[in-house]
Amino acid sequence: MQISELRKEIKSIKFDEVRKDTESYFEAVTLSLELPKLITILEKFFGLPVYPSKNELNSEAQAIADNFGGVRSNQILYFSNQEGEVIFAMLWPWSDEEHTTIKIGKNQ
Repeated sequence: MQISELRKEIKSIKFDEVRKDTESYFEAVTLSLELPKLITILEKFFGLPVYPSKNELNSEAQAIADNFGGVRSNQILYFSNQEGEVIFAMLWPWSDEEHTTIKIGKNQ
């Protein structure tokens, strides 16, 4: 699956706010009720998250996380590097437990 296909599937999620939507970066806020559907889509594309995980983040995934202030214990990071195309997705739950920010990006 290419990032364009992931973006199409992500659009099936109901978002409260779309903050940015470009070819290389997508950021939006959704209700936590949408998380099961969102996680299913992300795991279909990425497989299991690289964080949290029993494994340490590789240097590329760590650099992505660091660019966004790192990942905290309640956050999720998905990461893929296929043929030099780095793609990531981050889920950041809000403290209100009702909203989650999703960030999806790529850099070649």
